[in-house]
Amino acid sequence: MSVPEDEERLLPPAQRWPRASKFLLSGCAATVAELATFPLDLIKTRLQMQGEAALARLGDSARESAPYRGMVRTALGIIQEEGFLKLWQGVTPAIYRHIVYSGGRMVTYEHLREVVFGKSEDKHYPLWKSVIGGMMAGVVGQFLANPTDLVKVQMQMEGKRKLEGKPLRFRGVHHAFAKILSEGGIRGLWAGWVPNIQRAALVNMGDLTTYDTVKHYLVLNTPLEDNIMTHGLSSNLVGLHKAT
Repeated sequence: MSVPEDEERLLPPAQRWPRASKFLLSGCAATVAELATFPLDLIKTRLQMQGEAALARLGDSARESAPYRGMVRTALGIIQEEGFLKLWQGVTPAIYRHIVYSGGRMVTYEHLREVVFGKSEDKHYPLWKSVIGGMMAGVVGQFLANPTDLVKVQMQMEGKRKLEGKPLRFRGVHHAFAKILSEGGIRGLWAGWVPNIQRAALVNMGDLTTYDTVKHYLVLNTPLEDNIMTHGLSSNLVGLHKAT
């Protein structure tokens, strides 16, 4: 049933443009989460690069002499030697990646659920549809985000080159995009996309299926309604499920 044009203008933006609103909300949530967790990702990457650089420089003796400092000491070392804000060095391509990936997969999943597969008469979304929809949404989201994922990895590899005393290849995110595009063309931005979408399909099969199942259970068995609070609680429970 269509809404009259005058009434449509009075609707909140989230109801007038539900897909665009879902994309923006998912992108904003992903940005906040990335900003909060990026220092941990950076520290992990630094520790890995430190080990690889030590092995390349010292060979087997690196196991005894490599200067591993642990997570906390590595974080303190970055702050003392480079500055507090360096804990977020390289966060820009990671944010780009999560906005495209999270927004793309959620919009795709919502479209598959509401339009392609459809719900049953009792508004229940069968498990098998959630599984297929989650996998397809992961494939679409990762395929769209592959260029940003590639740039993120390439920018992280710059840290290894710096530790090895090699010249840096990129001056920034946009320079990395331009260089990859000039060297490999459009197809170069999708290098490695096949294993990436395979992983995303499996991850989202679990994530989105659990999210939808938990949300449906909460709406049916608790006083909660199908609103942003329920969506947030469902997402948190999915995160807890992944952590365990």
